[in-house]
Amino acid sequence: MSLLVLGTTALDSIKTPHAENPRLLGGSASHAAVAASFFTTPHLIGAVGDDFPRKYINLYRKHGLNLDGLQQLSGQTFHWSGEYEQNMNNRRTLDTVLGVIENFSPTLTAAQTRLPYVLLANCAPDLQANVLDQMRRPKFVVADTMDLWLNIARAPLLKLLPRLDCLVLNDSEAAQLAEEDNPIAALPRIHKLGPKYVIVKKGEHGAILSGPRGLFVAPAYPLKKVVDPTGAGDSFIGGLMGHLTSQKGSIEKNLRSALIHGTITASYCCEAFGLKKTTKIKKADITKRVRELSKMVKW
Repeated sequence: MSLLVLGTTALDSIKTPHAENPRLLGGSASHAAVAASFFTTPHLIGAVGDDFPRKYINLYRKHGLNLDGLQQLSGQTFHWSGEYEQNMNNRRTLDTVLGVIENFSPTLTAAQTRLPYVLLANCAPDLQANVLDQMRRPKFVVADTMDLWLNIARAPLLKLLPRLDCLVLNDSEAAQLAEEDNPIAALPRIHKLGPKYVIVKKGEHGAILSGPRGLFVAPAYPLKKVVDPTGAGDSFIGGLMGHLTSQKGSIEKNLRSALIHGTITASYCCEAFGLKKTTKIKKADITKRVRELSKMVKW
């Protein structure tokens, strides 16, 4: 089965204490769709400007992405510029240019509206709702969000939550949404807002899944060196949804395994700037690390 991926398609300029890379391929949809492509065919819904390099379009195609929903509009591609501290958990945004995504309002094709799996990667809740409005009875809908939307678009986000099967957010965002500092205590409150499943991302400490079967704690794959964590959360949910889409059986049966495949896919993202490492690996590399992580946590 195929997967619809909505989100930002961007050019990122990233600076760390050790290096600086301008105008890399980035954005939530780029990271999520490439991560998902190891398992399924992602249909990318996004917008780029006149300045979007042709080589990045070719990279999308190389990974088998369906680009029927990628619009090239007159104007500037969404651009984010950020700088990381020595502790990679700390970063600050230097500049954000919305460009063509500011007024982006996609119209899905008939084939896209019938896709069973939907990933609403991190973008404005109104845009996520716009795309979800066009879908015809999808099997499983996941949305990612961030503190920005909790600050400036809380009402549209709360309106979206009852329509989701799963919400993904990090631990500080879970605390902010539920008004509860302890993420475990926050989970029941978030479930009451609508989603059957909630996934709390904890960065280098993995992720927590909450659902009808209770809690599942997925560890992160331990890395000797982190070069750039930009897009790791998007790669995580993209890998998760890609794997889930490719499996037979119920969502409940496959979701925990999907979480592990998501965290492994994200581990590769952290080992180089932007998508440089993710676009060079193969599915066998993901399978290898899944087996290694399985051995690490077995007792």
